[in-house]
Amino acid sequence: MKRLSIKPCSGVKGKLSFAGDKSISHRYLILSSLSKGKTAINNFPIHQDSLATIRALRSLGIKITLFRQKKDTGVRLIVYGRGLYGLKKPAGKINTADSGTTFRLLLGVLAGQDFPVTLTAGRSLGRRPMLRVTFPLRLMGAQIKARRLAAKNGRLQEEYPPVTIKGTGALKPIKYKLKVASAQVKSAILLAALYAEGATTVIEPVRTRDHTERLLKLFGADIRVRDKEIILKGKKRLVSPGAVFVPGDISSAGFFAVLATLAPGSNLRLNNVSLNPLRIGWIKVLQRMGAKIKIEYKIRAGASCEPMGDITAESSRLKAATVGKEEVPSLIDELPILMVAASLADGTTVFKGVNELRVKETDRIKSILDNLNRMGALARISVSGGSENIIIKGVKKLKGAGLRSFGDHRTAMSLAVAALLACGNSEIDDIACINKSFPGFLGQLNAVYRKAGLKINF
Repeated sequence: MKRLSIKPCSGVKGKLSFAGDKSISHRYLILSSLSKGKTAINNFPIHQDSLATIRALRSLGIKITLFRQKKDTGVRLIVYGRGLYGLKKPAGKINTADSGTTFRLLLGVLAGQDFPVTLTAGRSLGRRPMLRVTFPLRLMGAQIKARRLAAKNGRLQEEYPPVTIKGTGALKPIKYKLKVASAQVKSAILLAALYAEGATTVIEPVRTRDHTERLLKLFGADIRVRDKEIILKGKKRLVSPGAVFVPGDISSAGFFAVLATLAPGSNLRLNNVSLNPLRIGWIKVLQRMGAKIKIEYKIRAGASCEPMGDITAESSRLKAATVGKEEVPSLIDELPILMVAASLADGTTVFKGVNELRVKETDRIKSILDNLNRMGALARISVSGGSENIIIKGVKKLKGAGLRSFGDHRTAMSLAVAALLACGNSEIDDIACINKSFPGFLGQLNAVYRKAGLKINF
């Protein structure tokens, strides 16, 4: 375990750039592998989750080379695509570590292959539900075996890793309405649909991040989007776009935007960040709370491209707000840091319909609320009609405390921000989990504090 001691500081200034967005990077890797031609991916992030996808694709016969770059925060990566039917049977099981995106998206790809593969998972991912993915893939014709909980009243409760899947090169198209708003589930079905004879339709209850749809279009797939309905015609060859740039990770930027908003005397510019319209929900919420956050677009949204630009955040006085259930999918990863912001806002903030936080790398409702309450926050859960709501009454100042990351990267980074804003010293029990998505997090914090004329003491 790697402990972190934090002393409170004030004021962050300067400019930051980030390695490529985690969600977009996984999808670029997979689609580059399934396309014909060589794809250069620039500003690719190197962390535990992205490495899990690289290892998995290499085990399936894909050649991937990495080149370090001096200017970019990420690296330059070359993928030598083998086409939809170019993957090879791996020598053994594929270990996806704790990367849920790797696991679920690969299930969609493997549903279209004609050989069996077993996907295994780390301890955290091994507890995350997979029936939401395996059920629709079975409807398309894939043969799947998974670890199951005991049946109750004759009905299957849930499935978990490991999962063994044997697909077919000619899946059946389906029309499927998602039971849970999930970009990973949607993406798994769409990737499987590439191998189906005919048109597959996916209907979302609420629109979720659309990186898969945009990049499928970029790679030449026959795909149409009509509000919450996505239609993909299978059996069309994918073609590499040549060279692509991954915008900076917007979730990583969120920690620094909240810190700059809450720390007195701050002004921070976050450069070349992904501004996908279905990923900026946290910015809209903070602006509604009174945050002085501005967006400057460099690339506007298009059907087959990812919007990108700069975010500027400066010190603000926040007031409480209500976040509706329909907003949650667009800020699900940023909810932990938004809860920190709410703990220091004037009034009572309510986050509605946050049930999905229970099945992330850890139970993030518990991990964040337990820690915030240790720091003197007034946070609780209410349940209404099966929907869980987080209620946080803001306080003037958080108190330093002994904190637990619960082995979750977003919890750990949110707590680091909270500790920097607190009165008194804090200690986080284990921050090694940060490497899952943002290995450079502490270095970036040091950089902005040095530019403000301070030194942060970890």
